[in-house]
Amino acid sequence: MNAFVGVSEKLLSEEELRHLLEAPSTTPTYYFLRWADKVSGIIDSLEDFPSPEGQMFNSDRELRWKQQGQMFSVLLLSTTGLEPGFRAIGEKWQFQQREAHIYPTTETRFPKEFQHRNVNIAQRYFIDAQTATVHFVALTVAKKS
Repeated sequence: MNAFVGVSEKLLSEEELRHLLEAPSTTPTYYFLRWADKVSGIIDSLEDFPSPEGQMFNSDRELRWKQQGQMFSVLLLSTTGLEPGFRAIGEKWQFQQREAHIYPTTETRFPKEFQHRNVNIAQRYFIDAQTATVHFVALTVAKKS
């Protein structure tokens, strides 16, 4: 599989972003929405959308968005190679997948009422092949063993 890191070629409207987020390549898909005063936790639908920032992740990609005025910029971290509508950042990327664990909801390091489903998550490191530097750490859905 080819690692791909890219940004959207243009800023997206709320409708375009929602369409991109709801048309994932694989399932299950999860979302993490962020506002200045709260976070959604890990959820499986876009009920409170839009949020100024957030991410969508599944087993082959993570999409991160950030609001810029009335539009949204999008970063794609993928294991499926070049994607239409995205401009590559850097030249050659490698990735490594690592285990990750979700702390219990009683853990004090999370905001009050942090919610998550029983999600089997992992982390995916995106590494610049020329410098061996980790530039991004993405959430991903781990395959059940």
